Formats: sequence, structure tokens, C-alpha cells
Amino acid sequence: MIQLKVRQLSSVLLVTLLAVNFSGFAQPTFSNPIRDGADPWVFQKDGEYYYCASQGGGIAISKSNKLTDQGEMVQVWKSPDSGWNSANIWAPEIHFIEGRWYIYYAAGSKSGSPFIHQRSGVLRSVGRDAFGPYEDLGMLYTGDHIGDSASVVWAIDLTPWQPKGRMYAIWSGWEENRDTDKTQQHLYIAEMSNPYTISSNRVKITSPVEPWETGGPLNLIEGPQMLERNGKTFIVYSTRESWLKEYRLGQLTLREGADPMVPESWLKKGPVFIGNDLVLGAGHCSFAKSPDGTEDWILYHSKKTAQPGWNRDVRLQRFGWHADGSPDFGTPIPAGVAIPVPSGE
Repeated sequence: MIQLKVRQLSSVLLVTLLAVNFSGFAQPTFSNPIRDGADPWVFQKDGEYYYCASQGGGIAISKSNKLTDQGEMVQVWKSPDSGWNSANIWAPEIHFIEGRWYIYYAAGSKSGSPFIHQRSGVLRSVGRDAFGPYEDLGMLYTGDHIGDSASVVWAIDLTPWQPKGRMYAIWSGWEENRDTDKTQQHLYIAEMSNPYTISSNRVKITSPVEPWETGGPLNLIEGPQMLERNGKTFIVYSTRESWLKEYRLGQLTLREGADPMVPESWLKKGPVFIGNDLVLGAGHCSFAKSPDGTEDWILYHSKKTAQPGWNRDVRLQRFGWHADGSPDFGTPIPAGVAIPVPSGE
């Protein structure tokens, strides 16, 4: 515990010193948390940051030239009054693919718990404007029998990945549909024929089996995010329970030249980012470059109190890279510490 306190104080001192440049003039800074919310998503395109979140029974988008300020959120899609996606809109992501904007999200047919009806769906912009309008392209297939559309299985946090002309979907799901949401979650991958069609059966690539992924009331793996650099591919995911302070990040690394549809192609490491007594339950992240492209930043959420629940806020900090080419996320920076704004902002 004493060593942990020393490391935390050292991190605070280092960040504070970085906030002042060599000429003695204070640089612009910000401090965490940057806003209320959870499951932060950012997509970077043409010098702008596009943010996406569930809001008011639908999905909202904002655009900003800053990482520290997402700007005003505007609702671009409202869930229907009935149907599979009429309730529980979770963790949407916006992506620009082949000249259109796509929003991937999870939803259910019944409001509130138990959350046993969650499935993944996709929206597509009618034109090239991120603010819509959007057309609902329906539910994505996340099951084991691609010829039977009714055999879709519980799925959340779906994200697309496009390596070398291929396309895949990666998400968190159950092994089978259950009548209780106290069900273990795993990470799955499947091939996509286009941004709105999954064209293969799913493959389970990892489960919560490591000591740092287990030990709570319900062991979960969710929120997969792709991170690529210098030919290396990583899936950074959240594990443990999202409503507890033990929420954290793990990492999968794709073996060089390996088939991503083969579970043995992925090497697990973790935890790669974990909270402490000053920042609780650090998880569910997304990534972006600084405005000038010279820095890497992680956007994530944390719990406001140690009590179980989903009262969370959003945080932002810079990260680096280990000598082996893997990301070095460091430790969560405590609230109120002055952090230099992203380079170019």
C-alpha cells in the first residue's frame, strides 16, 4: 500500500511538471474527470472528433476539434416504440466506412432488468453527414447457425475491424440465451461481407479465466476496442463487473500473420489498466490521436463512488508504448491534477 501511494504521488508530480514548459510559461491544461457519462466513444476524421452516446431513448452525436470537450450532443436516432431495439440502448459507436457513417449499438425489446434481450444492431447514414438522417438496417447476426436468423444470441459492444481488405465484427456475448442476466460474457469474432452484414458463424476467442478476470459475483469480458500500430494488432477489452470498482482493462495481441478467426491466434495479457483508491473501476475505453497526430490518448470511464452501481464519469489521458510495441497505459491520473492538453489542441 505504501508503494502504491508513492507511485500515485510520483505520477501526480510528473504530470504537474509536464504542465509547465521549459521557458517557464504554463501550458494549457485540463483535469479529470472531463464530464459525466459512461462508455465513451470517439472517432477521428478530417481533423474532427465525432462522439457518440446513448441519450434520451436513442443515440446522440457531437463533433468537436478537441478531445477535452465533446461539444453539444444532438440526437440523430430515436428507438422505435416496439420491437427488438425499442429499449436499453447501450454503448453506441460511430464509424465512417466506404463513404457512409455507421452506428453500431446494443438494444433490447424490454426496458429494464433482467437484461436478457440485448442484441446488436446497425444504423447507416443516408448521406455523408454524421448527423444523419439514419436508416435502421436491423439486427446483426451473432449466433452459431448463420442460416437461421432466429438463432441470434445475446450480444453487446459490437465493433467493426477492417484489416487488409477484410472485415470482421468483434463483440461481447453469451454462449447461449438465458433467462437470467447473471450470465458470463465472452468475446466473439465473425466475418462481415459488408458493414451491415455478418456472414459467418461466430468464434469465441477468449473467456474470463485469468485470476485478474475472475473473483467477483459475475465474471465478464466486454467492450472490445481495436488498437493497431506498426503492424501489430491488439484488442483492448474491459473485464470484471462494470458496476464494481474492480472493473479494469485486459489485452489480446494477434500473433503476426495469424488468422484472427482462430482463438489460439490471440495472446492474452493483463490487467493492462486498472484503477486504484483514487480512480475506481477504470474501463470501457476508446482511442484517438492528438489533433496534430503526435500523441496517443485513451478515453475511459470510472466510478464516482466505491458503492456498486453505474454512476460514472469520463476521463482522458495520454498513453505510450512498451519496447515490444504493445501499449503502455500507465496508471489512472487522479481527479484535479493538471494535465497538458493534447498536442495541437
